[in-house]
Amino acid sequence: MPADGDADSAVLRGACVVLGVTGGVAAYKAVEICRRLVDAGAHVVPVLTRAATEFVGAATFSALASEPVQTALFGGPDPIPHTRLGRRADLVVVAPATARLIGEYAAGISADLLVATLLATRAPVLICPAMHTEMWEHPAVQDNVARLVARGVAVVEPAAGRLAGGDTGTGRLADPADIVAAAAALLRRPRERARDLEGVRVLVTAGGTREPLDAVRVIANRSSGRQGHALAEEAAARGARVRLVTAAELDAPAGVEVVRVETAAQLASAVHAAAPESDVIVMAAAVADFRPAAPIPGKWKKRDGPPPLLLEPTEDVLAALGARRRPGQVLVGFAAEAAAGPAALVAAARAKLEEKGADLVVANDVREPGAGFGGETNAVTIVGRTGEPTRVPLGSKRTIAAAVLDAVVRLRAAGSPPTGQQGDEQ
Repeated sequence: MPADGDADSAVLRGACVVLGVTGGVAAYKAVEICRRLVDAGAHVVPVLTRAATEFVGAATFSALASEPVQTALFGGPDPIPHTRLGRRADLVVVAPATARLIGEYAAGISADLLVATLLATRAPVLICPAMHTEMWEHPAVQDNVARLVARGVAVVEPAAGRLAGGDTGTGRLADPADIVAAAAALLRRPRERARDLEGVRVLVTAGGTREPLDAVRVIANRSSGRQGHALAEEAAARGARVRLVTAAELDAPAGVEVVRVETAAQLASAVHAAAPESDVIVMAAAVADFRPAAPIPGKWKKRDGPPPLLLEPTEDVLAALGARRRPGQVLVGFAAEAAAGPAALVAAARAKLEEKGADLVVANDVREPGAGFGGETNAVTIVGRTGEPTRVPLGSKRTIAAAVLDAVVRLRAAGSPPTGQQGDEQ
């Protein structure tokens, strides 16, 4: 097995990396990032904002990088430098990324060459924020970061430590070695994932079921279905034959067979019909645990007082799948928790893993900002039967989907371990 540094060099070698540097004290660390990228074999094109040149000289980057520094939209030999840079780039890294850069990028304001390049590229983008703690924690900055993450931008979050002026807190630029490793990982991802589920039959559930109380009202939950739809879309992009059983009112992903359901019973029926021929089952739907035992015909009138509400349990579909699945089938469950910290979240996921007979449980804390129901982002911990839990930080739901399917691919490559009590094959 090659060392991590060798693997990073292999993926960075020959890649065109636009290195954006903004006007923060941490700009001096971008010199080390530039050197490491060049040493790994990348073709580095440095783009400095005017404020960046107040902290570090353009000549330094020109001497270390693969090309001279570029700083301006106008006045150079190329009349449209941002477009050409955006098309040439295999990756754009911004380190440090100031609050101003993050805000302009999120808002689509191309005030300088760097932001214009970010808006003109279709290459992966990695931003590495660095600023004082008060700025990093400001709601405006956090909202802008979340907006970029939802669009697929990767973020290396700042570290805690000593800041400018002798202060201490979160906001310190991540270590240059970690940033280069993240850049390599971002480049490696599409190459490794291309068609790695070719021909695999994947069943995904999505959305929150709705259980009728009367002809008008339902008992439901806050699930939007976006995470399940992102999983189906990602699996299809990787070559899988995907069937999506969804209770969500979202458009069908391209290339995916969709089965629309509303209630837990309808979802269970559709899942059990598809499960025997599925190689991978990902239960991302938020299935109601209880339903009204006797839905009221017609509409219950307010003047009649509170309606009688007797609940009965719905089928535990995940547990049923875990008990009866065929050998080699990979089963993934989801767990939305309100946990008291990371350790409690992992403990809850492990308990569900054992109880349901799944191979993987994807757990998230719905109280964590950006990781609850209904939004465009999520943050999860993937827990399996072996190895350490994998923490996937806040990212777009497509990014989370990719991480979950990465874990599925690894499990299939290793051979899915036996779990739970096996019943008759369906």
